[in-house]
Amino acid sequence: MSIPTRRDMFQYAAVAGAGAVGASAAGRKREVTTYVFVTGSNGVASGDSELALRGHRTVGVNLPGHGPEEQFHLAYQSPQDLEKLATLPSPVAGVTLDDYVEATVNVVRRAAKHGPVILVGGSLGGATITKAADAVPDLIDLLVYDTAFCCTNLRSPNDYLETPEGKESLAAGVASGIIADPRVIGAIRMNWRTNDRKFLEAVKAAFMAEASEGELLAMLNTLLPDESLQVGSADARGRKEAWGRVPRVYIRHTRDKVIPLALQDRMIKEANAATPGNKFKVYSVETSHAPTARTYRLITEILHKLAK
Repeated sequence: MSIPTRRDMFQYAAVAGAGAVGASAAGRKREVTTYVFVTGSNGVASGDSELALRGHRTVGVNLPGHGPEEQFHLAYQSPQDLEKLATLPSPVAGVTLDDYVEATVNVVRRAAKHGPVILVGGSLGGATITKAADAVPDLIDLLVYDTAFCCTNLRSPNDYLETPEGKESLAAGVASGIIADPRVIGAIRMNWRTNDRKFLEAVKAAFMAEASEGELLAMLNTLLPDESLQVGSADARGRKEAWGRVPRVYIRHTRDKVIPLALQDRMIKEANAATPGNKFKVYSVETSHAPTARTYRLITEILHKLAK
């Protein structure tokens, strides 16, 4: 006799609950998937309104130190006070990958009480979802890496950026936007709201090459200035017996210049070799690291179909 899966139990509960109020279709409780989103560097918690309109539940994880009310100051507004920004304490100073994982697991535990969970990580968020799956593999129905780091043979995202495939990344080209000594504030602080043309051109080339000026600026104005110094260098590898048994999907961004396509493919290949019985299901979208609204609709379509 086969052991019922968590999905089987939810389906049984839905049918049993419907029986208590009658056998009509109108009385049956429909199973709803929750998409839990983990942002990448400098991002804020957000869901996906289109997925919600299609009948799913979506929620973003509030990562420690990533509250806009914690990070935004008058000194960051125009006219900016760059001297003050260089010394203000950072809310992510000392924040670790373990802290990100704890926040994510807390959300997953709550969401799993109501139905299947699809855990989605973008960019640096891939490190978090791997370790979350290591912690609670039985509560996650599917992992989705959206052009995200998936560490298997190497220890950390930073290690992967040092590989031949990673060195093609244009991310280092935006270093001119750093406005504080990381050793002083204990974080990496970026000035996304500068109007320095050279910096904006470097950001566009790295993150959002196909965007209009308005789309680029709108994206930059959603980003937080500070990101943890510790997360990118933390050990983000998953265990075969935990993370390695959770079904997973990789969404390749074929025009990505932050996590180049060759690096995405390397991480997919290494993960597949580590768990040959549980390989990535791979999708591809022709977009940069940060998609425009038009290309993000293609990603939403992929995510929607994963719940069926």
